[in-house]
Amino acid sequence: MGVSGVSGVSGRAVLAVDGGNSKTDVVVVGLDGRVLGAARGDGFQPQSVGVRAAVEALDPLLRSALAEAGNPAVTQVTGALAGADLPQEERLLTEALAARGWGARTEVVNDTFAILRAGLPDAPGGGAPATSGVAVVCGAGINCAGRRADGRVHRFAALGELSGDWGGGGGLARAALWHAARAEDGRGPDTELARALPGYFGRERVEQLVEAFHLGGLDPCRRYELTPVLFEVAASGDPVAHRLVERQAEEVALLATVALTRLELLGEPTPVVLGGGVLAARHPQLHEGVTRRLAERAPRAEPRVIEVPPVVGAALLALDGVGAPPPAYAALRAHHRV
Repeated sequence: MGVSGVSGVSGRAVLAVDGGNSKTDVVVVGLDGRVLGAARGDGFQPQSVGVRAAVEALDPLLRSALAEAGNPAVTQVTGALAGADLPQEERLLTEALAARGWGARTEVVNDTFAILRAGLPDAPGGGAPATSGVAVVCGAGINCAGRRADGRVHRFAALGELSGDWGGGGGLARAALWHAARAEDGRGPDTELARALPGYFGRERVEQLVEAFHLGGLDPCRRYELTPVLFEVAASGDPVAHRLVERQAEEVALLATVALTRLELLGEPTPVVLGGGVLAARHPQLHEGVTRRLAERAPRAEPRVIEVPPVVGAALLALDGVGAPPPAYAALRAHHRV
């Protein structure tokens, strides 16, 4: 059911959820594009706690955002969620969110599609973009998805090592610590990582850092903090750290190139939206490595880094779902300065 204009929509809104591994963002957006309420909470992790518990944990966040917005009638709920990696997982999560009764209609997509939506221009008359595009997300994990203007989609399973993935903030941190441990105990070449990683956490040796993570002295989630240290060490010229960053650049470019190839977009000017905390940081070696590889393998690709919160893409998808008028998209983007 579409909405052809803003008249008569007072008190109505869409609800957008970005449920990432480390945090969850919620926004309530009026059908005119104004942000009416927002909330932030912990990560959305159905793989760890189960779908039911993960969805129940969203309830206080959504109620808080809706209360701030004045409890409008919600015509569309759109969730861009971690754990929605396979089509059947999207269906399961859609059913679970719909059962909560937060809105008249519910849609769940993988969060990569939210990044893609945020990075593509809105259709001139409002609504979903009429252009093709590919998005690569490198945040806590790594994923890629593409969509042709005709609706054809290519996506990856994105189940980590199980589905052939490598990298992301978590993968880079694990690799950096792996090389640091082997350098210290003699199984691998020396690297400044063996001193920088424990030093970041106030430890003298990698062995002490490993014990702290293993025995609970440090929250396992804090391993993600090692990734920026890796990039600093790589920038100093350390060969081990340098190779890890180059491998991440290769993985990002490879995902994008495969998606462009499968969607038959190599011969067309096509946006390649780069999102997630690791790519949005624009580390010079990583960014140059990605853009150089894309220029060589997909010269008509148009890489662009999107730095807005993923929840913006979820909100744009929600506006698409209700057929919001063109000014609504402009208002939402202006609010987030995108």
